[in-house]
Amino acid sequence: MTSNCPTYVPTGKLEAALSRASKKAMQYECQMKNLEVRLSESLSNFRAIDSLIQESYSGLQRNTRRAERALQTQVPHINGELDESLRVLSDLADTLPTVQSELADIRVVYDSGRQKAKTLVSELTWLDTEFYERWRCIIFTSTSPVSWRWKAFMRFLFTLSFIACTYLLWLLLSGAYRAHRHRLVWGERLIS
Repeated sequence: MTSNCPTYVPTGKLEAALSRASKKAMQYECQMKNLEVRLSESLSNFRAIDSLIQESYSGLQRNTRRAERALQTQVPHINGELDESLRVLSDLADTLPTVQSELADIRVVYDSGRQKAKTLVSELTWLDTEFYERWRCIIFTSTSPVSWRWKAFMRFLFTLSFIACTYLLWLLLSGAYRAHRHRLVWGERLIS
């Protein structure tokens, strides 16, 4: 069957096949557009992530350079300062016993000075009291701030004066009693 006639293809099937192919092409086109949108989003996300990674990497490199520079300059400086501090501490440890002994001497001098000041204040208070109070305190109490010799001397003088006064009072009273007993009048006749 060879004929020069064109072959007849039913158009309904062809149109259906064409519409299916066109639908599929539309679906593929939609899928390609969705894929293109997702790819462009992913590409922009990738670029953003890449720029963040590049910034972080450059920051890390800067920090690494700074750390290396600090390690090369600061660490020797810190070691030098530490050695100097250790030397100063060693010197202070050597001088500490001397300072402590000097401080103990100062404390002893201060305490003795304070004790002397208290003694001076009590002596000045004693000297500021009236004579009668000092005399009474020396004779009748044991708290007076005078030597035991002075106390003994003052008590001896008081005893002598008390005995003398008592003797004179005794003579006076005995004379008055005798004058009264003899009925002597005072003023007209004097006792001889």
